[in-house]
Amino acid sequence: MTRRGSTPGGSPRIILAPDKFKGSLTARQVADALAEGIRRVRPDAEIAWVPVADGGEGTVDAAIAAGFSPRAVRVTGPTGEPIRTSFAHNRSVAVVEAAAACGLYQLPGGVLAPLTATSRGVGELIRAALDTGCRTVILGVGGSACTDGGAGLLAALGAALLDADGGPAGPGGGGLTDIAYLDLHRLDPRIREVDLVLASDVDNPLLGIQGTAAVFGPQKGASAGEVAALEAGLTHWARLVSRRTGFGAADRPGAGAAGGIGFAALAVLGARRSGGIEVLLDLVGFDRTVRGADLVITGEGSLDTQTLHGKAPAGVASRAARSGVRTIAVAGRQLLDDGQLRAAGFAAAYPLTDLEPDLRRCQDEAAELLRRQGARIAREQLAGTGPRHNGTSWSPMPSPQ
Repeated sequence: MTRRGSTPGGSPRIILAPDKFKGSLTARQVADALAEGIRRVRPDAEIAWVPVADGGEGTVDAAIAAGFSPRAVRVTGPTGEPIRTSFAHNRSVAVVEAAAACGLYQLPGGVLAPLTATSRGVGELIRAALDTGCRTVILGVGGSACTDGGAGLLAALGAALLDADGGPAGPGGGGLTDIAYLDLHRLDPRIREVDLVLASDVDNPLLGIQGTAAVFGPQKGASAGEVAALEAGLTHWARLVSRRTGFGAADRPGAGAAGGIGFAALAVLGARRSGGIEVLLDLVGFDRTVRGADLVITGEGSLDTQTLHGKAPAGVASRAARSGVRTIAVAGRQLLDDGQLRAAGFAAAYPLTDLEPDLRRCQDEAAELLRRQGARIAREQLAGTGPRHNGTSWSPMPSPQ
């Protein structure tokens, strides 16, 4: 069968599935800029946008763009203040984003709080999702400000976390060592009636040198001494949970996600873990949309080694390959070598730094640079005026200046 776009005069069908360019453009803005550039060269192109995210910030937006309904709620923010946020739902599935309640961007004034930031608001979001009567709750984790092992999340769902005097323990990872008793009898029973999916590309355990405190604590403002204190608190918390549930989950991949929210979800709430991008691609019907396409374009702000470990662009490329469709990537900058690009499934990569080497200007002028790269992609990948595989990739041909 002849594919559209493969013969002269054919109209190519293109799927745009980029993640956000963090700090610069949303995923939809990236897609819009690429589409404008492509149509400068191929006005006949059939272009479809598929919203994607990897479970972190932007997951709820991707679900809403795919047709889910937003639900505004008031929850506890990372430092205890009330905030307005939202989740997405349809009749059977709710999509909850941990960062929407306890993300770094929710910190008042951007002031980091590594010892006291709480995941309580995430539990309140899940409780609100349960109120919709959904049968599945997708919990996207990433970008959290807390390292409390999910203790706040459990408290919001009805668990009692008490100190030796029978009073409530303090918030955040700094309060974990004060918890002497964990009572789960009043945990919301509805949580056992739904399929709770931990959508995460993070495979870190809860504890140790690859654990959540050691790896992510410094990103949340923790000093070396505070990382040690958080590690001690999480160790105590893991033992307490294991004694109470009879289930040790601290070493499971993903337990260290979102400051240990993954641990609480796996150990207490009966969650199952799945790659964030895989969950989202299923949710938005990617396999159905990509079938018969000529090209998929994905991307993110930086193509680097993290991209290879479950990030959205690699997930998109893998799924497109199953349908026999080529994938190319756009990015602000490109730090992968040719072999890594090939292994990740990218036929080519088009970083904005090819056009503007100054990273600050790349960020500030990302939309126009993406339009130019979209036009370049159309010329080189669709119009038959150049090799099918070039751009910044393993092609021996140099990139056009």
